[in-house]
Amino acid sequence: MPMDHSCCNRQMTVRSRREFLTTSGFGFGGLALGYLLNREQALGSVGSSAPVNPLASRAPHFPAKGKSVICLYMKGGPSQMDSFDPKPLLSRLDSQPIPPSFVTKDLDLQFVKVEDMKLLGSRRTFRKYGQSGLEISDLFSRVGQHADDLAVIRSCYHDSFIHGPAMSVMLTGSVRLGHPSVGAWVVYGLGSETENLPAYVAMSEGAGVSTKAVYGAGFLPAAYQGTFMRTEGNPLRNLTPPIDPGNQRKILDQVGRWNQRHLDQQRQDDSRLAARLTNYELAFRMQTAAPELIDISSEPEHVRQMYGLNSDNTAKFGRMCLLARRMVERGVRFIQLYKSGWDGHTENDQLHVGSAAKIDQPIAGLISDLKQRGLLDSTLLVWTGEFGRTPINQGKMGRDHNPYGFTTWMAGGGIRGGKAIGATDELGFRAVEDRVHVHDLHATILSLLGLDHEKLTYFFEGRNRRLTDVGGQNDLSGKLVAG
Repeated sequence: MPMDHSCCNRQMTVRSRREFLTTSGFGFGGLALGYLLNREQALGSVGSSAPVNPLASRAPHFPAKGKSVICLYMKGGPSQMDSFDPKPLLSRLDSQPIPPSFVTKDLDLQFVKVEDMKLLGSRRTFRKYGQSGLEISDLFSRVGQHADDLAVIRSCYHDSFIHGPAMSVMLTGSVRLGHPSVGAWVVYGLGSETENLPAYVAMSEGAGVSTKAVYGAGFLPAAYQGTFMRTEGNPLRNLTPPIDPGNQRKILDQVGRWNQRHLDQQRQDDSRLAARLTNYELAFRMQTAAPELIDISSEPEHVRQMYGLNSDNTAKFGRMCLLARRMVERGVRFIQLYKSGWDGHTENDQLHVGSAAKIDQPIAGLISDLKQRGLLDSTLLVWTGEFGRTPINQGKMGRDHNPYGFTTWMAGGGIRGGKAIGATDELGFRAVEDRVHVHDLHATILSLLGLDHEKLTYFFEGRNRRLTDVGGQNDLSGKLVAG
């Protein structure tokens, strides 16, 4: 009698379905993961029609006012009421208790209890400069000569009163590490205008940069990170060719052919390998272009004096500003200059006098030089720090950190100068009129370069990321950009 296998077949069928679901369950997740990763790679690039070179120049979203940026970053947090935001009432109330109305539950500072401290008036003298009558303190009397080129934003604010997170907010738009810097976003959006130099360069006077994160690429491809240039000694590592340039060229060409063959045959979709090929070529060309860039011996004496190179006090920052102008001429897209020494917890006025004396003439010289060469209209200058200072005497004539209201100024690159935008309260504590968040500032910088901050995105960890997160307004309500 033949055996009935139906039961057995049903059991085997059930078993095979279970096995299939058990063994393939994680596979469905893998399919989803693969989709996201592929989409991230696709959207993370500049587009399917983008050239292999990640630094190739790209058209902006709309016509741009400027094409390059020089960020003058004052590390430590300069005092707004001692520089660009005069507060006569604060001076009259010097040494008096802070009014109770200024002490609110949401107010938090790093080192002081507000209710226990006395007000500290400014020791600086303010005067009106230019046809605009913009008020600027005697710390910046030379910069004041360019008052009609400056748009002074007196109402900047954010929420972090600790140096590290605040610096990250100002330079990356986020308190969290791992986010791209402003310069990296700009280069990602526009590419480079030079084939022989980095598109993005950072320099520091003093201990200005404690972490690469503030000029890094974050989750963007590494090709968009800044190149740090030292101000003393050899500015760039490995600048001197290790072998004869002719032999080096032959070796580089052969390595390039091998890598290109590998890319074409096995890794056509690997943008990292393509970027590495590009970087090899850039490094080779820089060994010729960089020495010419940093050799300022050909600069006329009157230009050297303009930047303060003839004085020990101003020579270091002056050289950085002069190099920044030379970089702009050669197509460098984003230049970040750091000046430390603004953390005035004690003897705030004395500290600011010393720090300002090192940069006032160089920055004024930079503005003059750019203007004389017809470069100011296409070069955006941004002067800022990570926050401002309090109107309260922390002790020993010092001021604490203050992210609730501080000053940034901009010039060139399509800026409508000779005006103050926004205001802090009568004591300079909080931004109260036309408040400008950091995201608004970043959106405006991008807008001046022809980039829509809402469209400049990169797909990362499941969503489109951008410099301004979910905030940001262009042009600060139409008050900043010239028509």
